[in-house]
Amino acid sequence: MPRDVSIPKELGALRHDLLDAAIRVLREQGALHLTLRRVADAAGTSTMGIYTCFGGRAGLLEAIYQYGFGILHESMTRSLNGHTEPRARIMAVAYGYRRFALSDPALYALMFERPLPDFDPSPEQRHDALGLTFTLLTEATSAAAEAGLIRSIDPVRAAYLVWTTIHGIVSIELTCSLRSPLPGWFLNSREEGERVLTDGVTALLTGLA
Repeated sequence: MPRDVSIPKELGALRHDLLDAAIRVLREQGALHLTLRRVADAAGTSTMGIYTCFGGRAGLLEAIYQYGFGILHESMTRSLNGHTEPRARIMAVAYGYRRFALSDPALYALMFERPLPDFDPSPEQRHDALGLTFTLLTEATSAAAEAGLIRSIDPVRAAYLVWTTIHGIVSIELTCSLRSPLPGWFLNSREEGERVLTDGVTALLTGLA
C-alpha cells in the first residue's frame, strides 16, 4: 500500500526514496523508462508522492540532474586529493571526470546529452550545476597560468578548452564501449582509453604552453 506522509521528516524520507528509485530505474532501464509510474512502483508509493515532493516529472528529472553533478564533483574532488602541481591537478580532474562517466553512463547521458527530448534544465540550473564542477578545472588552469605553465590571459577560457577535450574523448570512449570491440582501434580497452585521454589533454596543455 502506498504510504502517506504528514510531517516534514516523512516528506524528506519520501523524497529521498523517490530520488533513489528514479536513479535505479535510470541505471537499470534507461532514461526512456523514467515514467512516474515506474519510479513510484520502485519506491513503493503512489505517483502523487512525486507531485508532492517534486511537483511532477520535470522536477524529478531536475533533481536527478542536480544529483548527478554532485556525484561528479565528488569523483573529481577525490581524484584531486594530494595533487598540488597545476598540470597534475588538471590531469586529476580529467581522470575523475572519466571515472564518473564510465561508472555511471546513464546518469552521465542525462546530464550532458538529450536522451529525453522534453527535458531541458533551466539556464539557471545548468549554470549552477556546471559551476559546481567546472570551478575545479578553472582553479587548476588558473594555477597553471600563474606558474607560467600555460600562456593564457583568460584561465577560464583555457579551462573550457581543456574541458571540451576531456568531454569529447570520454564521450567517444563511452560510445565505443556500447559497441563490439574493434581490434587495433584506439579505444579497445579501458587502459587504452586512459592513455588516449592522457595524451589528448597533455597535447592541449603543451599547445597552451
